[in-house]
Amino acid sequence: MTTRRDFLRKGGLGIASLALGSSLDIYSKTVSGILKEEKYVCLRPELSKRHFTSKAVEETIVRIKKKIKDPKLAWMFENCYPNTLDTTVNFKMEGNKPDTFVLTGDIHAMWLRDSSAQVWPYLSLVNKDPQLKLLLEGVIRRQTKCILIDPYANAFNEGPTGSEWGSDLTTMKPELHERKWEIDSLCFPIRLAYNYWKKTSDSSVFDSSWQQAMRLVLKTFKEQQRKNSLGPYKFQRVTEMQLDTLSNEGYGAPVKPVGLIVSSFRPSDDASMFGFLIPSNLFAVTSLKQLAEISREVNTDNVFANECEALADEVMTAINKYAIINHPEYGKIYAFEVDGYGGTLLMDDANAPSLLSLPYLDCILASDEIYQNTRKFVWSNDNPYFFKGKVAEGIGGPHVGLEMIWPLSIIMKALTSTDDAEISACVKTLRDTDANTGFMHESFNKDDSMKFTRKWFAWVNTLFGELIVKLDEENKLHLLS
Repeated sequence: MTTRRDFLRKGGLGIASLALGSSLDIYSKTVSGILKEEKYVCLRPELSKRHFTSKAVEETIVRIKKKIKDPKLAWMFENCYPNTLDTTVNFKMEGNKPDTFVLTGDIHAMWLRDSSAQVWPYLSLVNKDPQLKLLLEGVIRRQTKCILIDPYANAFNEGPTGSEWGSDLTTMKPELHERKWEIDSLCFPIRLAYNYWKKTSDSSVFDSSWQQAMRLVLKTFKEQQRKNSLGPYKFQRVTEMQLDTLSNEGYGAPVKPVGLIVSSFRPSDDASMFGFLIPSNLFAVTSLKQLAEISREVNTDNVFANECEALADEVMTAINKYAIINHPEYGKIYAFEVDGYGGTLLMDDANAPSLLSLPYLDCILASDEIYQNTRKFVWSNDNPYFFKGKVAEGIGGPHVGLEMIWPLSIIMKALTSTDDAEISACVKTLRDTDANTGFMHESFNKDDSMKFTRKWFAWVNTLFGELIVKLDEENKLHLLS
């Protein structure tokens, strides 16, 4: 059987092509067909083949593109920013409520993490476009349904169709695409719903189904503190890939119950080494506080709000005690993973939540001294998954392998930076490493950006667009020149 990793390394277009047909036509053009006498031809699907069109998004593209003096960056922005809407969203009304299923791109499934992140860059425009607002409401409602199906799953089918991972040794259901327990899978939907509410004042999404789903979130977090037992979740897969399965009969490496929450897998979908994934635990603290605010102000449920805040405080206390390490060169930094016994993993992975992305996810202030120390560490040769080569430097991860840089890490560095020169250098790197495709990719080789994985990865495409929009809002588009 072809594994998911093999599928991605080969470009990941075969299965998705069968599923989506003409939506992939734009990716089949050759470099010679894309670049004609240095004229950059728009690579978006023709209007009739786009999955969703937003007037506010289109106006933003036209307005910002005119301001970008670098023609290639203007072209890339036009291609990337609307990529989620153009190619991945399936929007419909069910009764009088919206429902939005969001593909991750070249895999016909919806990740709770990716779907939240893919539509996030459009949140600032929802009050200008009622249909766009409905689309995002539909994502929140679909995610609520997913959590109610199984709070331990990371990826879902559009219906009860089963998946290639149906033989995994865990409690699979036909609605699930994959069942890897990752803390962030429950945090990202809370982030999206909370900020949607703050932006629109629409609290209708926090209905009885949402409240039931959030009780499951809290229950799952507490189960995975593993204070009294290993909990109900375990996972094994017959595979040659070490990080695609869990040891100890599917429970993973032992952890000491110190108040932290186990994340069996990382945001990369790779198995964690020491169980307590610190970026995801910090994300959980933020999400629990947001959940408490919603519960108190919208649902008037002070009991549940207090439970969420108590767990957030407990996890944060444990992070301060077990996850801050005195590094001989960088001083106090956050570990990537710990086990409560003293086991510590010092690294960072490109996938968010990462240590680098913590300010972006509102987990910590960018000015925080420990974060700044950690930032210096993760963007250095002391991070085993930091790579510097002939064409670029950046963070990768074991999911794709050594010497492969993820554009996501470069974008995240720019999004969390206050240094204009650093931001400008990041954008230049992104421009020069797209393999002349006009899109971002999952990863590329540090010495040759023509060697890349995933031709169609909507999250990173839209995240690149988010970066450009942010620079426009901050009157920093001159950094793109």
